[in-house]
Amino acid sequence: MSQEKFLYRHIGPSDSEVPAMLETIGVESVDDLIAKTLPENILLKRVLRLPKSQTEHEYLKHIWEIAQKNLVYKSYIGLGYYNTITPSVILRNIFENPSWYTSYTPYQAEISQGRLEALLNFQTVVMELTGMPIANASLLDEATAAAEAMMMFYNSRTSAQAENRVLKFFVDKNSWPQTIDVLRTRALPFEIEVIVGDYKTYSLGNDFFGALVQYPGADGIIHDYSGFIQKAHEKEIQVAVAADILSLTILVPPGNIGVDAVLGSTQRFGIPMGYGGPHAAYFAVTEKYKRAIPGRIIGVTKDVHGLPALRLAIQTREQHIKRERATSNICTAQALLAIMAGMYAVYHGKTGLQHIALHIHRSASTLAHKIEALGYEVVSKNIFDTIEIRLPHEVTSDELQRIAEERMINLRYEAKNTVFISVDETTTIDDLNVLLDLFAVAIFKKYQPIESLEHSLSFDNMHLRDDDYFTQDIFKLYSCETEMMRYIKKLERRDISLTQSMISLGSCTMKLNAAT
Repeated sequence: MSQEKFLYRHIGPSDSEVPAMLETIGVESVDDLIAKTLPENILLKRVLRLPKSQTEHEYLKHIWEIAQKNLVYKSYIGLGYYNTITPSVILRNIFENPSWYTSYTPYQAEISQGRLEALLNFQTVVMELTGMPIANASLLDEATAAAEAMMMFYNSRTSAQAENRVLKFFVDKNSWPQTIDVLRTRALPFEIEVIVGDYKTYSLGNDFFGALVQYPGADGIIHDYSGFIQKAHEKEIQVAVAADILSLTILVPPGNIGVDAVLGSTQRFGIPMGYGGPHAAYFAVTEKYKRAIPGRIIGVTKDVHGLPALRLAIQTREQHIKRERATSNICTAQALLAIMAGMYAVYHGKTGLQHIALHIHRSASTLAHKIEALGYEVVSKNIFDTIEIRLPHEVTSDELQRIAEERMINLRYEAKNTVFISVDETTTIDDLNVLLDLFAVAIFKKYQPIESLEHSLSFDNMHLRDDDYFTQDIFKLYSCETEMMRYIKKLERRDISLTQSMISLGSCTMKLNAAT
């Protein structure tokens, strides 16, 4: 038998160990074990018709050939997914490092101090940017985090609301479409009625227990939700804000306007799009919800010697703690991607993150003014990174899409005369001119190329963040790549991963994270 077959590289019992294991549990063979374990009526009675197996090398060659059929377009769709730049020091020393990618969930604090510190950094980033007092160590992605907020609010209803079966949950129409879909799905078993409407005009009644709004909205606009939140609270309706975490480096944080929970994706913090996810979500709440928050919270304590140590402080809903009472039907945390996102913030610090956010905003603002100068109607005012463009009658979105796809560009098209563009940290002036060119071609006009970005802001001063944040030393010490590398390595040495040994309490995904 060829040892190149992947089967023989997998972590598992060797041929010499199998007989001893079978003898110990009192069966004659693996087939006998299966027969005594599985009901006969679900067993397949014929031999599986499978193709000839491949070696790992053969499979890699095969999948590479398939991958070459993909056409990689420049994406400006947005809606929670953006091109990003992963700093090489994080890419090489965390994402491609088996000491980080095989350790996964830090169930055992004694052997997870490095991961726990990295996740404590993540929590600190979230609390600082959202303006909230408590954050967990991540969730799966933004849409499921929104569903967790809905369920947290459902379980936190007042006695009167529960007694009167208050089951309505409001979602603003400018929330991400995938978030709305997940909310509807997760609401079904609890008979929760998800109502989608315009927060500006919809009147919330006493039959609602919670609400969710997007900041900035899918329409690109930075909305002021303070009045909406106040009216909701007057009726004991709990409110969550799904916020773009990168925008919070320059925009007023939701915690400043009395919101109950803030959630979102940290994908913009250096995490590639990865075919749609998952990407580590963040989740922050007020003190009221500290015992109801989903996922895990990293806490600081003291060890037997009186020295600072880290632990999983709150994880009451987790299956490994109370399986019969667990409320999670999915993994309630990311570790690797949350650690990468946290390190991205540590590496860039306040100044670096603000620079990235302002570059994105000024790119969107400059593009909007140039497209407007061509004769298009730019609907969006008070924007961060997304512009809405109304097409003239002589151009349809189908025609514009054809021109864009010739240039290998994906835009977001809605209706026959509306298109959205969301820019990101990878967007250059050359990219903006390519976009400007396709809009000019569509109406047979010439354009004046962009040579530099405008410096004025395209949102009202009331939305501009003016408080201080990231004052902790952690956000000031590691802007140098070498220092960052040393910090990552220091945390790595405080952990046990598959590079040292097997971990009995490891996650299912940790058993074999193949290097390929």
